[in-house]
Amino acid sequence: MATPTVAATGDAATGFGPPDAAALQASISGLPNPVITGSLVDVDGTDGSWNGVSGLGDVARGTAPAPDSRFRIGSVTKVFTAIVTLQLVAEHRISLDQSIQHYLPGVLPAGFPPITVAQLLDHTSGLPGVDVGDDEDDPAGFVAHRFDHPTPAQVEAALGGLRMSFAPGAEQQYNGINYYLLGSLVEKVTGHSYASEVARRVIRPLGLSDTEVPAATDYRIHGPRLHGYLAVDTNGTTRLVDVTRQSPYPWAEGGMISSARDLDTLMKGLLAGRLLPSAELDDMFTVPDVAYLGTNQCRLGDPGRACFGMGLMSATIDGVTVWGKTGSRPGYTDGVFATRDGRRILVYAFTPTSESANTNPFVLGVARAALG
Repeated sequence: MATPTVAATGDAATGFGPPDAAALQASISGLPNPVITGSLVDVDGTDGSWNGVSGLGDVARGTAPAPDSRFRIGSVTKVFTAIVTLQLVAEHRISLDQSIQHYLPGVLPAGFPPITVAQLLDHTSGLPGVDVGDDEDDPAGFVAHRFDHPTPAQVEAALGGLRMSFAPGAEQQYNGINYYLLGSLVEKVTGHSYASEVARRVIRPLGLSDTEVPAATDYRIHGPRLHGYLAVDTNGTTRLVDVTRQSPYPWAEGGMISSARDLDTLMKGLLAGRLLPSAELDDMFTVPDVAYLGTNQCRLGDPGRACFGMGLMSATIDGVTVWGKTGSRPGYTDGVFATRDGRRILVYAFTPTSESANTNPFVLGVARAALG
């Protein structure tokens, strides 16, 4: 049975007026601090634009972030993956209702039930989470292993011996393995690498000159960059370690690099229908009418209910519904969100010194300043 869905009908925005520059700058003031070294924010849309920075973009040099800095976008990569997958759906090369086991026989354990492409896209697959990781929750461990690069096949193989979290379609739970499988699906169906398909279908058509899908062994951020840091305790002394150089192995799930300018352009192109036909674009804004399992996502708007469509998530802040995606990698946390009508687009990037750092007050502060 297909999962019931609720289609988005719009948002609460009727017009914002020009961005409040003073409120926005105040929302990122006080940096650097022990939690965040630097930030950059870009606000755009039909009602006006603003960009600003705070703190340090390079601690060693003592320089502020540059507005055109590139940074690791983490799970914002999933927006690109969803767009490419849905383009293939529009081309009738992939069916949302077909199982991933049909396209990638043997990739999932034999005892797992059929899981559709749609359920991977909107995180209702019920697949268990896997941990092949790079010690993301342990700063010292990550520093030691930040150049390790498990392959997508190794990540997918880690499902062996695990049990399903719930029946496919019954609930929603955010899970990176869904998008590893979608990356593999793109490669199987097209016969080309995931990176080349993202470049051909999204990066080049929109002119995203700061955006790339780097190889797992390309540890650098090329060009102007926002440096990421982790606070590492050694014998009772805390020191900041620059982790800008790290493996982007999360690939189709979270390995891309971009900039605020490019993410703003991506959202504009998406909203304008430049990337997807209307039916597939609507899929990105259609949230399954199911419960959300857990508390690590979907906390704004209607807690306990699903908030993810196919590649985008919804959040309601002070009565305004926005759509987009958050992302993180050690040293970085970021996001891109927009009202459905494009009146307001927000891109932010922070550089937290710990994966457990609570950046929510900063993110919500920026969002409220942008949407106020």
